[in-house]
Amino acid sequence: MKIHALWCHPRSVSTAFERIMRERGDLAVLHEPFMYHHYLTTTDRLFPDFAPEPGHPTTYADIREMICEKAQASPVFFKDMAYYVAETLPKDRDFAGQMSHAFLLRDPTEAALSYARRDPAFTRTELGHEAQHRMYHALVSLGHDPLVLTADQLRDDPEKTLRRYWAHIGLDFASHAFAWDDRVPAGWEAVKGWHREVLQSGAIRKPTQTNAADQLAVLGEPYVGISAHHEPFYAEMREIAEMQAHQ
Repeated sequence: MKIHALWCHPRSVSTAFERIMRERGDLAVLHEPFMYHHYLTTTDRLFPDFAPEPGHPTTYADIREMICEKAQASPVFFKDMAYYVAETLPKDRDFAGQMSHAFLLRDPTEAALSYARRDPAFTRTELGHEAQHRMYHALVSLGHDPLVLTADQLRDDPEKTLRRYWAHIGLDFASHAFAWDDRVPAGWEAVKGWHREVLQSGAIRKPTQTNAADQLAVLGEPYVGISAHHEPFYAEMREIAEMQAHQ
């Protein structure tokens, strides 16, 4: 397959994953192409620091066409949030069948705390675990075998985790891809305010040890409730990730 999709959560963990894929140098890498479909076509809410790139397609059909056209020239990787297309993509069997699928999970308490700091008005849908769960099972029902990874796996052992992912999608290991400079990559201009941490880190870093649950409790509602809603979806998907890691 020449199109590789990673269905994930916003901010540093998934962005670092994308940056590693860019550093490989053998893929066309797109940054959340279906973000434009969701935020400029299907909802009237925009998140802070989103500056849409002029000329970027905004409909599902046009973004699909853009991805397929790029895949004619080279393999394509993109990360995106499952909630952007959780209802649409599984019904588009031909397009879904042209790509490999993987999921990157982040603990909902940690994700909610991180999200609240950048976008206090984020919605329950946008935390994303429910949509990941729904899309995963929809893809399985279509005959796909998505790889499921966790943020902990990625941060604890990036090389092992990416080795597993690259093997899953048929790419060779690339030892040079795990470090980067602070230049803003193409496609990040629209959301570069969200990615300063990754740009400055130069590599995947383990997070500072904090008690996310206590910090989220201080913020209170609606964040605690949003996190709790997604916990069972995360728990089931994490079990799948751990089972796959030990196969």
